[in-house]
Amino acid sequence: MSTINPPKALLFDVFGTLVDWRTTVTHTLSTQAALALNSPSASVPTSVRLFASTISWPDFAQEWRDTYKSFTASQSSPSKKAQKNAFKTVDQHHHDSLVRLLAEHNLTGLWSADQLHAIGQIWHFIDPWLDASPALHDLSKSFILCTLSNGNVALLRDLAAHADLPFSRTLSSEHFGAYKPSPLVYNGAAEHLGLRNDQCALVAAHLGDLKAARDCGYQTIYVERFDEEDWGAEEVMAAKREGWVDMWIGLDDQKMSLGGLAEVRGRFAVGSGYVGGRGWGGTADQVKP
Repeated sequence: MSTINPPKALLFDVFGTLVDWRTTVTHTLSTQAALALNSPSASVPTSVRLFASTISWPDFAQEWRDTYKSFTASQSSPSKKAQKNAFKTVDQHHHDSLVRLLAEHNLTGLWSADQLHAIGQIWHFIDPWLDASPALHDLSKSFILCTLSNGNVALLRDLAAHADLPFSRTLSSEHFGAYKPSPLVYNGAAEHLGLRNDQCALVAAHLGDLKAARDCGYQTIYVERFDEEDWGAEEVMAAKREGWVDMWIGLDDQKMSLGGLAEVRGRFAVGSGYVGGRGWGGTADQVKP
């Protein structure tokens, strides 16, 4: 990432990078389960009550998230683009996988069909990381800000409104008929913005996403979030050592800057509310020349 040729657009992964899906989803599942079990009007079968009393909702939330990762990976092949009628949105997946997981855990009947639909929609209203909204508002003064997420368009627009994320464009894998890490998504997003790929930087908490974007010519910004990285420790260290990530924001870097995106803001020397950071200069480990 060059100090004399910064990106014109910052494109953001959303789940995990900008919003804390784990806290919101776990809270929703546990709260809705308690409401169903304690409702005098709900006819929850006795066997379901037994299983619901012992389940770990944090683990269930992680399983639900893992089905999303498997689903999008299975749909990332460019050959899928030809199957327009077969494209399935993340909203549809969230509902179907929730129904399937409940059956696998012997919890079918815990919630009604309407309740299942409402719980599936919680992914539209995930709370943001505390640094996300203020940092994006500052970054929007200097860059085009755009989503580049596997979430469908309606979901992303609801998330942006709920979390006060000031995007100028909303781009989704839904626009391109394939899911990240398909090159169709990264190449299509740059084309949609009227920019060259090297004028775009992907901001993400997942190195796999960034590697795919890098292979398409994007600049890359890694914002580490707690428990979000899918790669193992050795792979993470190798990526940092190899230096193909242009800007690396580790958890330790965030202690003085009030969060990952606040540190990004500081590295770009944008905004007046920043605490800590080193502007564009930094060290070779922070901004690759």
